[in-house]
Amino acid sequence: MIEIERKFLVTSNAFKTEAFKQTRIVQGFLSTNKKRTVRVRLKGEQGYLTIKGQSSKNGLSRFEWEKEIPKEESNQLLKLCKKGVIDKVRYEIKIDNHTFEVDEFFGNNEGLIIAEVELISENEAFSKPNWLGKEVTGDIKYYNSQLSKHPFKNWKK
Repeated sequence: MIEIERKFLVTSNAFKTEAFKQTRIVQGFLSTNKKRTVRVRLKGEQGYLTIKGQSSKNGLSRFEWEKEIPKEESNQLLKLCKKGVIDKVRYEIKIDNHTFEVDEFFGNNEGLIIAEVELISENEAFSKPNWLGKEVTGDIKYYNSQLSKHPFKNWKK
């Protein structure tokens, strides 16, 4: 139940031609406390309730528990979420033995594209596609819970 992932900014739309799947995601947060985040997500036609713990000091790992819930329940829980719902399309791209999840954000976070890759260990090697840019692992402003409160459109360019 420990999630280990690295996050990167994306430098071009080239990833879209490599994607084997894309899914619209709408998510909100019942809690954005840094020690415990509670997220409600509608991913395509499936709902999810997720609890994440505090990130490790290097930002690579944290506790994650997720449970599938019916779409209808997800829609009802989204109405209880804090202001700042996240709207994005997730593209899944297979690179060697890893699947990169690339999120293209819309609404208040339009223009932001972030790639994540989940790992088995913090030191696991992986191939980096040419569209990966700066690593932002551990930079909390790129966490979805923070983007819901401090959207990309309000960042100083």
